Amino acid sequence: MYLNQRGAVKNVTIYHNPKCSNSRGALALLAEKGITPTVVEYLKTPPGKAELKKLAAALKATAGKDWPGLREGMLRTKEPVYAELRLKDASDDQLLAAVAEHPILLNRPIVTTPKGTVLARPPEAVKTIL
Repeated sequence: MYLNQRGAVKNVTIYHNPKCSNSRGALALLAEKGITPTVVEYLKTPPGKAELKKLAAALKATAGKDWPGLREGMLRTKEPVYAELRLKDASDDQLLAAVAEHPILLNRPIVTTPKGTVLARPPEAVKTIL
């Protein structure tokens, strides 16, 4: 295992919300495997639209034909701001812009490893890319 200067395993990242039980569960599962990922607390340091687009592409590439699309595969459509912004019929580009502006819309946790990227709901889903 190759560690970076912070002691995190290279190329393992979790988009994390510490208030979310699934996110905490995925982080704990990684720790059980001896992995200290780079933790992106996306509500504190929101990813920009370009980063979100790459993240969506990585989720789609890992899921393949099972990818449900950006809306179902990456967004929290039950957040009040989703309805407030009237995103039901928004394009993918508009959705990415909305998430960049309102990071609470990003579903979590999203975990990226050299083997792929998944929405770790349930947290055990992360095992598919370890």
